[in-house]
Amino acid sequence: MKKILPALIAHIAVILAIVISFGVISVTADRSASGNEKFTGVLERNVTLHVLENNTAKEQGYLKELLDSFNERYKEYGIKAVDANIDQYNDLEQSGPFGYGPDVLYQANDAVMKYVDGHHILPLPLEKIACKDLVSENAWSAYEKNIDQQSYTFGVPVNIQQPLLFYRKDLLPADWETEWDDNKNGIPDMIENWSALYRFSKQIRQESGGKKYGYMQSLCDSYFSSGYLFSFGGYVFGGEDGTDTRDIGFDKGESYKGAKIVRQLASVMNMECTEFTVSDNRYSRLAEGTYFATMTTPDVYTMFIREMVNKGYTEEYAKENVVMVDVPQVPVSGDLEDESLGFKDMTVMGGVNGYAISSYTSYPNAALEFVNYATSYKMVKKRYELLGISPARKDVVDEIGGLHKEINDNLDGNSIYVMPSVRATAQIWPPMENFFSLIAGDMLENKNVYSTDEALKNGLKKVSKDAYDAIHTLSGS
Repeated sequence: MKKILPALIAHIAVILAIVISFGVISVTADRSASGNEKFTGVLERNVTLHVLENNTAKEQGYLKELLDSFNERYKEYGIKAVDANIDQYNDLEQSGPFGYGPDVLYQANDAVMKYVDGHHILPLPLEKIACKDLVSENAWSAYEKNIDQQSYTFGVPVNIQQPLLFYRKDLLPADWETEWDDNKNGIPDMIENWSALYRFSKQIRQESGGKKYGYMQSLCDSYFSSGYLFSFGGYVFGGEDGTDTRDIGFDKGESYKGAKIVRQLASVMNMECTEFTVSDNRYSRLAEGTYFATMTTPDVYTMFIREMVNKGYTEEYAKENVVMVDVPQVPVSGDLEDESLGFKDMTVMGGVNGYAISSYTSYPNAALEFVNYATSYKMVKKRYELLGISPARKDVVDEIGGLHKEINDNLDGNSIYVMPSVRATAQIWPPMENFFSLIAGDMLENKNVYSTDEALKNGLKKVSKDAYDAIHTLSGS
């Protein structure tokens, strides 16, 4: 026993040393996040940067083009960027401290900014960001946070995300100009307002015997469905900057009208809308003509084109007939069958995707060089060409114009409700998804539990309470 005890003590000492060493890593990361002193401007040489990108960028070849181009440009410094080869939703908080997280990560603002509290990402030196004056204030604000009365920026915007309507132009009725253009402005009514799209969808489903659909969407997806609530006064978090997690407002204003619209839309769909099934099959179903329209973000436009080509269409035909437009207007009445009060623009949930730098990188200056390169005019335009994104850079937007100019204007005009850049945002999705799934299923199964305004109001109050409990009560805060 006397011989075992010293060995045991020594073993414990080794374990403690390991634990302390990881603690040092965490403390180092924490301190580095209090300022941007790591960015000295002196490039590290002969290093490899691991870059986390999204799956679409990989599948469509953009990431390869970016890496190849960057590596050619910086080979004289021995700097090489490679695919991090980890899941696009990798949690830096878990992987970073143990050395297998990325040096640079590309994600949505809410995903990036959740790492600020734990100091897992570095505040960036704005004076060294090349596109600083080419991105709007509203896009930058998605990556800003005040700490100890000082403002820090933690990400560089690349593209603006908002829901868009994708539809097949070649599936419009032949008589749309006479029968589906009430205001005679040369734009089909069903892509201008939700009431007309609802009526058109009902007609398609009836005429096809339920084999085809007009508008189809995973209504349970709260990213897309929450916009109906926002359009009638609902919100995520209150407070002056929209980050007060003790004020949750899904039930505020007349948000129940938005919930009513979601429930009505379900009536022209099938039970797949209560799950994420439509999100998975929308590319193929639109390509085969089973769906006339769906809603998603601009960065997956090329996925629709690719699927059309897979179905036998030429790329030219696909690009001509798969059209993405701003979301239709909502009826002021909050009832798709009541157009008497006219229509108003919809407020949609959106976000800003961009690059951030891990606090755990050993090469902050090389990482910053990569971020500047990836957000350059050349690469943002290439990302637009290959992926169909809506760029945040004003010079690229000014060149391509059209819908992408509208999206930038929507962000500047606050008709895009940018996802709050706080950790608690992750807690809002489950109760929202559950509620939207419930009311869609309620309509399709004729249960009529949520058939009244009062029932919808009460349902939304429960959503707000459940989100509050998930953030505060259940987390112990």
